[in-house]
Amino acid sequence: MTTWEPQTYLRYADIRFRAGLDLMARIPKSEYSSIYDLGCGTGYLTRILADTFSNSRVIGIDSSPEMLAEARREFPALAWQQADIRSWRPAAPPDLIYTNAALQWVPDHETLLPALLNQLRPGGVLAMQVPRHFESPSHLGLKDLVMQREWRAKLEPLLLAPIPPPETYWRWLSPHASNIDLWETIYLHVLDGKDPVVNFMRGTALRPFSLLFRSTMPPSSWALSPSAWPWLTPLNPTARRFSLSAACF
Repeated sequence: MTTWEPQTYLRYADIRFRAGLDLMARIPKSEYSSIYDLGCGTGYLTRILADTFSNSRVIGIDSSPEMLAEARREFPALAWQQADIRSWRPAAPPDLIYTNAALQWVPDHETLLPALLNQLRPGGVLAMQVPRHFESPSHLGLKDLVMQREWRAKLEPLLLAPIPPPETYWRWLSPHASNIDLWETIYLHVLDGKDPVVNFMRGTALRPFSLLFRSTMPPSSWALSPSAWPWLTPLNPTARRFSLSAACF
């Protein structure tokens, strides 16, 4: 299991959470007694959920003890539980399941999403967002490196499956939901600092690869410095991110 570094992840917090806030704004206005935030990470958006739906019981779920420790430190008044999304089962059917930038780490969405919808009470809402930028220069460069002969055997298993287009998600969701609000957004972010694309990806996409280098290869092969990721350092410090979001009820 990947271990996470909360402070590295939070370095570009405003950018990381933009799509999640936009998703939150599209959740149908209603009274939600119980809300779960799946893949809550450091709990920043969980806290905003709790503020937005102040009469609700909001629980953050994450598989990372490092992320949950940060969430508990920053937001001790909220409830946090460690669980894997694939095996998570609520104690009682919730009114709202919210998940932002987490499901891309979980395989088989065709099976997963109906299962999550089935966890809801009748009339409940599933609000989800996944990044869909696997065709961006940074991710294509990562894939090119991984597929090189000297790296492929060790690194290819760490590649995430590409997120399919919105039409595919509509086909998966429509038999199980009476209403679907489904959209795709393009965000153009200007990143700051030295080697910003590398440092932005270190908090998420590069993390499993960095851990593998540290644990299985000699230090000369770690490839953790920006100069060792030559396909990232010359990129313009703007990042075009595609975000696929849906609110189903």
